[in-house]
Amino acid sequence: MELFNSALGRNITFVRPAYFIVRAFVGIPNVKYYFIFLCVVFFISLVGNIIVMSAIILDHTLRTPKYMAIFNLALTDLLTSSTLVPNVIDMFLFNHTSISYNGCMAYLFFSFTFVSVQFMNLVILSFDRLMAIVYPLHYHVKVTNKLMLSLIVFFWLFIIVLMLIAVGFLTRLSICGSVVIKSYFCDHGPIFHLACNDVTPSLVISLLFPVVILGLPLVFIVVSYCWIAYALAKISTLRESIKAFKTCSSHLLLVALNFLPTIFVYSYVGKIHPNARVINLSLTNIIPPMLDPIIYVLQTQEIRDSLKKLLRSRWMGKIATVN
Repeated sequence: MELFNSALGRNITFVRPAYFIVRAFVGIPNVKYYFIFLCVVFFISLVGNIIVMSAIILDHTLRTPKYMAIFNLALTDLLTSSTLVPNVIDMFLFNHTSISYNGCMAYLFFSFTFVSVQFMNLVILSFDRLMAIVYPLHYHVKVTNKLMLSLIVFFWLFIIVLMLIAVGFLTRLSICGSVVIKSYFCDHGPIFHLACNDVTPSLVISLLFPVVILGLPLVFIVVSYCWIAYALAKISTLRESIKAFKTCSSHLLLVALNFLPTIFVYSYVGKIHPNARVINLSLTNIIPPMLDPIIYVLQTQEIRDSLKKLLRSRWMGKIATVN
């Protein structure tokens, strides 16, 4: 516990600036086109996730544990895009790069919370696929709406507590030098590196959180699919195994899309140009919320059928009104 004494001691005066300046995309030619691209990505993400959420809400046949998890994924995708993209465009396209101290802490909290819950959603979907394929006869008994809701609430609360701890330690830092955050948003690492007192607790958190939020979920997902492959090899033919794995294709695409770019960026964070790091990191956080609903609509027959049914019923309703 002595490790945290300097940050938790009483009667300490902390120097907090009135505002921060977020600085990124410096010296990039024609960078406005990148922001236009982000606007397009945001619009597609907004429309796609609203369509998926609406289909799950309106179609009673989709109110199952699996689609509760997919709804939660679409919701966090929507929240992630809505938190990051409008702020990035406002800051850098309209040159509003200063942000208040409290506003920056709130921005950091919500950004990291929504991005982190995205990874937890993939763990929940992995658990769902594991139970559906390994225990098909007991799936509907073991995986209930109540269990799925409990998992979703648990991971939300878990991430919120972690982020409150991270932000809490940041507020115990004195910023007595530069107030320039070298990132595209209020990023945890660039903020605590501005401090002039002991940053040990925040440094520990910056090393621990990637393990908890990226490493452990990825290990669980890999182990789950190894278990699935082992179970299929024992009890089914090659054709049946391929058919079962097809039900996991959309989830596997989401895992690759969300985990691999993030791990790559953080692995080479100190070896690439700052502008390249900022663009790669922004794309890593912004592109998956756009592609997730597209993948699920294209790969999931139930959602496609649901959308067709909803469109058909609305069209028939309009014809009946006209007649």
